[in-house]
Amino acid sequence: MTDDQEVAGLGARLREHRTAGRMTLEGAAARVGLSPAYLSRLETGRRQPSLPVLLGLARAYGTSVSGLLGEQPGEPDPVVRGGVIGPGRAGGWGYRRAGAPGRAMQALRVQVPPGVQDAVVRVHPGEEWLYVLRGRLRLTLGESVHHLDEGDSAHFDSLTPHCIAADTPDGVELLFLHTLLQSPGGDLCLGDAPRI
Repeated sequence: MTDDQEVAGLGARLREHRTAGRMTLEGAAARVGLSPAYLSRLETGRRQPSLPVLLGLARAYGTSVSGLLGEQPGEPDPVVRGGVIGPGRAGGWGYRRAGAPGRAMQALRVQVPPGVQDAVVRVHPGEEWLYVLRGRLRLTLGESVHHLDEGDSAHFDSLTPHCIAADTPDGVELLFLHTLLQSPGGDLCLGDAPRI
């Protein structure tokens, strides 16, 4: 399955969630640290978001990444079959659901391409756990930088400022779990977030 097939209709769902929350393009973009022009390109399908952008939009809209990706709620199947993760068109991040939707935590299989570093330092309520499947990951937690190799994992409070990036020439693939706690402070970012 290609990346285009996996995220078909994403732009329309992003627009629906934004308008349902009575947010302007400018207001929603500011909450996530994006430019209105970039958010507009996401909503029209001309760009695909990276995982951090998708997570930020899900939090801003009070939904889950699975909801934005169009996963149908209902009786969740406890088994999620594997598949290929295709590279995204914006930044090259790839992601695929790895857990059942509608749960208290969300599981994703994530592919972070080489040379891409999310410059936005994220801070939000909840917990995150990640496990490196392939490659090497650079994880910044507060002032500390950790290098995780295949088989390594990290579990941390997401109120700790954090940032992830590939640290190998061919990128990194990981399992990523996070709780879906919502709060008014759930979309905080630190530092000077670049406008995309």
